[in-house]
Amino acid sequence: MTPVFIGSGIYRGSSYGAWHPLHIPRVSTVMDLSRALGWLPQAQYRTSPRAKPEALHLFHTPDYIAALMQAEASQTVDDAIRTRHGLGTTANPVFGEMFRRPATGAGGVMLAAELLRGGGVVHVPGGGTHHAMADRANGFCYLNDPVLCLLSLRHMGLSRIAYVDIDAHHCDGVQDALSGAADMLMISVHEDGRWPGTGALHDDGGGRALNLPVPRGFNDSEMRHILHRLILPVLDRFAPQAVVLQCGSDAIEEDPLSRLALSNNAHVETALALRDIAPRLIVLGGGGYNPWSVARCWTRVWGALNGHRADGPLPGPAQDILRALDWNRRSTGRRPQDHWHSTLNDPPRNGPVRPEIRDRAAHLRARFDATSPYSRRNGSQGRKKTAQSAVPTP
Repeated sequence: MTPVFIGSGIYRGSSYGAWHPLHIPRVSTVMDLSRALGWLPQAQYRTSPRAKPEALHLFHTPDYIAALMQAEASQTVDDAIRTRHGLGTTANPVFGEMFRRPATGAGGVMLAAELLRGGGVVHVPGGGTHHAMADRANGFCYLNDPVLCLLSLRHMGLSRIAYVDIDAHHCDGVQDALSGAADMLMISVHEDGRWPGTGALHDDGGGRALNLPVPRGFNDSEMRHILHRLILPVLDRFAPQAVVLQCGSDAIEEDPLSRLALSNNAHVETALALRDIAPRLIVLGGGGYNPWSVARCWTRVWGALNGHRADGPLPGPAQDILRALDWNRRSTGRRPQDHWHSTLNDPPRNGPVRPEIRDRAAHLRARFDATSPYSRRNGSQGRKKTAQSAVPTP
């Protein structure tokens, strides 16, 4: 199947507020850049539907969804709702589309699962809100669309589903939801010590999570080592019928909310490697708070999934889109650089692979090999019975 891009006009002009890190345009810029490059013909584009409340109950509680919808309608919350559901906080403020926008992201990932019944690749840059809990908003995330995506794939009858998360922040909401689900595997690469402070190396999420916290300055060579020494060998053994990649761009060096040092080359390499081993791949967005880094990364990933390259200078219309971006929260050292306007490609940020990276990757690989009920890809793919999952089964 030709790759499909799922987007929506709701991201154009919708904002968490001028003071919030998510005040910047992200998905709309990816759509505009992709079209300016000729990479998004109408035949490959789908408008994301808005998930209905009943569909969101697949993971979220009815009380929470009702509270979220009421908060959008009234544009206010009382102290009881704020305390119980995490709405109206600094991280998850009240704003005009606080239900409709995340419900659109959720509808997009659920549509992606449906489109992949026969296999293929779908890019949903509006997805990736991996912190939300079943009954509360958390960490800029009102709905947990990765969990809804995973449950939708399960609902299709798939029995081996992998979730890979390369966002700078640990996917606490996804891990809590999976809680050792026997049919799902989670791999998270995230900054050590960064909010929300979960995802320690020893934390196996009930048995089906591989958490790899990485130190500040994490570079392309180190990500490549993890990809080839941990992620790909583990997935080869697990033999997933579908992979969901949360492709947060906040691990890129210029992002203001992390201290990692990747280039967008790492994101492209990871997405292509997962595409080549999985019959179904859904690539989500996620974190990312520098408008140029986000737009260039996710546009480049979409192009790479279609076999497009943009090695040289961008055409004038694409450069105009990037030059028109503004950012009222620029910090020292993260002011626009020339290549942010002229190319999608970051310069490589290679470097030494530190011993702690090698050791942690090897530790997780050994733990998986020792405890996995799965054989190699070409062998038996049966699985043993394990503890009942906390994720609701449709």
